[in-house]
Amino acid sequence: MLFKYQPPKDPYLDIVYYDDDILIINKPSGLLSVPGKGQHLSDCLERRAQKSFPNALTVPRLDMDTSGLMVMGLNKFAHRHLSLQFQNRNVGKTYFAWVYGNLKKEEGMIDLPIICDWDNRPKQMVHFKNGKPSQTKWHVIKKNKNKTLVRLIPITGRTHQLRVHMNELGHPILGDRFYAHDQALNMSYRLCLHATEITVMQPIKKTKITFKAPVPF
Repeated sequence: MLFKYQPPKDPYLDIVYYDDDILIINKPSGLLSVPGKGQHLSDCLERRAQKSFPNALTVPRLDMDTSGLMVMGLNKFAHRHLSLQFQNRNVGKTYFAWVYGNLKKEEGMIDLPIICDWDNRPKQMVHFKNGKPSQTKWHVIKKNKNKTLVRLIPITGRTHQLRVHMNELGHPILGDRFYAHDQALNMSYRLCLHATEITVMQPIKKTKITFKAPVPF
């Protein structure tokens, strides 16, 4: 089945917070963070933001299928400062996800190196020889008959990290069209992964601010 890009339009731009330096937006599932290749992939969160904030530049990206909080810098200094915060792992990030099945433990740490699966891009894979170090903390929130709600805290920020790590545990995220088996894929119309909380330092005031976005699934 060929993928057809149909980004959601309502709300067009869900602004959580802004000041002179930073912009926090709640991105919906199905919208690209930055433009893709080709005019048909030009609609994205960054370009929508730039209609109201012309200097807005994305700092970290979220996968198209992932929803939740994204940070943008509104000037060069702020963008650089925020980028360094992410690079130096000084940003607090929390995700919620529904995963397939019930985890045996209540919490844990996944430490599995990840590399691009070049033959199946944009998919990623665990590779112990050439993969980059990747760590994710997880904690069970609640369990249902055949699914579990988990809190995920990425220590590193690799592409598809949370999706790959949960799949490697044998508990793929529901609705994951890249990694989930058919049963887990069909349990949700969307990827059940949401960036629900983020803590960053305001570049000028040097104070840490925490932002939250409710889980939509």
